[in-house]
Amino acid sequence: MKFPADAYVLAACGGFAATAATLPLWRAWCRRSGLVDDPGHRKIHREPVPLAGGLAVLTGLLVPLGGAALLLASEWLAPASLRPLEYGWGRRGGQLLVLLLGAIGTVVLGWWDDRRELRPALKFLGQTAIAAMVAASGIRITLFVPNPLFGYAITILWLVTLMNACNFMDNMNGLCAGIGAISAFWFALKAAAAGQFLVASIAFLACGALLGFLPYNFPRATVFLGDAGSHLVGYLLGVLAVLPHFYSDAHPVRLAVLNPLLILAVPLGDLVSVVVIRWRLRRPVYVGDTNHLSHRLVRRGLSPTTAVLVLWLAGAIAGALTFV
Repeated sequence: MKFPADAYVLAACGGFAATAATLPLWRAWCRRSGLVDDPGHRKIHREPVPLAGGLAVLTGLLVPLGGAALLLASEWLAPASLRPLEYGWGRRGGQLLVLLLGAIGTVVLGWWDDRRELRPALKFLGQTAIAAMVAASGIRITLFVPNPLFGYAITILWLVTLMNACNFMDNMNGLCAGIGAISAFWFALKAAAAGQFLVASIAFLACGALLGFLPYNFPRATVFLGDAGSHLVGYLLGVLAVLPHFYSDAHPVRLAVLNPLLILAVPLGDLVSVVVIRWRLRRPVYVGDTNHLSHRLVRRGLSPTTAVLVLWLAGAIAGALTFV
């Protein structure tokens, strides 16, 4: 089937436009409702910053997907570029609905945390419930182990890990969203190369939605992702790592299932290093500090902007290695 490059461009541009256009509205709403990040310990901003990123990025996902669903439902309106997606849409439409519900759930959970600062145990319980819902829909990791219980457990662990990794990494302007966009781009290319049109379109949509947020957040931030946004980024990356078929009859290389570890090397590496440092210092894992990769680069003399660019470059190189 012909590579639907125009459908991918539409997905990326639609996500970008929907996020960028609605973000000022969400930012104003957050200011009015008091959903802001106030200055304080370990924070460099001096004025309250609206936590509108998660709401805007979620809008950037839902609006284009809603438009695509309406077009596909009306065959006489659907452009030719969307036709290759019809098979995947019909076959995995139920799973796609569950994924969207999970995305909404992560934003609600993060919004609640932004509002009330949830206890770690309660936040972990919410993350686990969302991950379990995704696994129950049939979207699961197998790693060649024919055991449903293993699939459930490893999928839940993976999604919860990514949500927390991106939550941890959201510590400098543009870092979390930029790494999210870069990783989504590599997942999109991997799925497109394998002819998985629907998965690739979703990944390009996520990439575009995150890019639509970045001009408001980097290098100077007039809005933050907040826990709602960082949870959403982690959830999206975790799901995009599970949806593609990295191992197939056409590409029977078992080590290919490790591609997500390379694409997500920066957030996973940051998570592991921070957890190890906190463990050695006998501090609770969930208590924030300034020992992240970005902070350590700044302590070595880089500016925060340069540190973020270095980590973006590292993410881009790691993802490119999956094609070598």
